[in-house]
Amino acid sequence: MTWRERLIDVRPLRGSRPFRDLWIGSSLSSLGRQIAGVAVLLQVWELTRSPLWTGAIGLATAVPLLVLGLVGGSLADAVDRRTLVRATTAGQILLAVGLVAQAAAGNRSVLLLLALVAAQSGCAALGAPAKRTFPVRLLPADQVAAGLALQNVAFQASMLLGPALAGLVLARWHYPAAYAFQALAAVASLVAVVRLPPMAVLRTGDDQPSGYGGRREHGPAREGRRIIFRRPALWGSLATDLAATLLAMPIALFPLINEIRFEGAPQTLGLFLSAIAVGGLGAGLLSGTVTRLRRGGLVQLLAATVWGLALAGFGLAGPLWLALGCLVLAGAADTVSVVTRGALVQLETPDLYRGRVSSVEHVIGVAGPEAGNFRGGLLASLTSAPVALVVGGLGAALAVVAIGLVNRPLRDYRTPPVPENPLPPEATTPVQTTSARTEGTSEPR
Repeated sequence: MTWRERLIDVRPLRGSRPFRDLWIGSSLSSLGRQIAGVAVLLQVWELTRSPLWTGAIGLATAVPLLVLGLVGGSLADAVDRRTLVRATTAGQILLAVGLVAQAAAGNRSVLLLLALVAAQSGCAALGAPAKRTFPVRLLPADQVAAGLALQNVAFQASMLLGPALAGLVLARWHYPAAYAFQALAAVASLVAVVRLPPMAVLRTGDDQPSGYGGRREHGPAREGRRIIFRRPALWGSLATDLAATLLAMPIALFPLINEIRFEGAPQTLGLFLSAIAVGGLGAGLLSGTVTRLRRGGLVQLLAATVWGLALAGFGLAGPLWLALGCLVLAGAADTVSVVTRGALVQLETPDLYRGRVSSVEHVIGVAGPEAGNFRGGLLASLTSAPVALVVGGLGAALAVVAIGLVNRPLRDYRTPPVPENPLPPEATTPVQTTSARTEGTSEPR
């Protein structure tokens, strides 16, 4: 593998205009959300001066994601997914305009502000499962992981740049400008979605999961999610992610570790968060090293194991440089795990069920870290922050190893080969007979 191949694989951007449009729109939307998130946090604090109310922002965001995420998965398998994402993105734009209006009017009601945040989160939850299925419909199988790596890099970059840009916008133009930036970014995302080809669900013989005895189950949401347990690579990949986040999520323990070992300096606490993002961004920029590999299941297992061990190392680290190094390694491993899991889930799931399976992946991605932070805080309150980190990190690593040992299909999983003459995305129709696992375009990416 040459040094160029080790860098982030940009073939999806070069070869697929629809994916390129989607990536640009999603990147701007992610940056807009980061800016608006800082604005909401600061506005709630100025209205209440209460950490309880600032904590309620997380509740207002997470509850709609958990409740409506599964609903969005069922909708994604019942209607044209492009139409669904258009509608939910339009809803987010209207609600962003509502945030601009309340800020410009000098709103003093924190409940109104949180209601708008919750409604916007609900719109995002309804559209998220459908949007997760777009890369696998726009790219050939061997470039899906590369496409997800590009999306992850954009997200990591928005996490680094968004808060700093938010500070500048808020200092000069205040809350209405920050919310207006989010609205304009969401408009760019909507334009990208409008330009996509139709995304109706493919119903082919390849959509039939094994063990269904030839029956086609379209209706209940639970039927779509049963396929996860009928395909070991699917449940193994999702279980790996859940084990890694539930047992080793470290964010809630950062203030305690900072207080115990680094005198509680706020600059150090900020470095902890930045170190994970730097590791993630670095892994994304070098993601060609792993996205070109076909052994996605094994790569995810190894990356999730490294995540757990790195966080256990953070719990034991004395010098600041070693602690930050462990967090950079953890952030890099997390990015590799997220990218390989996302590609495996989309490629292994028949298109008929991708919406519902994506909704399960979405809920795990939202609930796992939050529950993991709660578990870490609870264990630290009973023992100590270092003990909680070491026990959690080693526990996560051991759980991932156990999943790999009992799940041979996940260990042996390989990215499906690319067909010799794949159809372009624009030719995709609901009656296409090409396997959903080998869709793509004829252009090299």
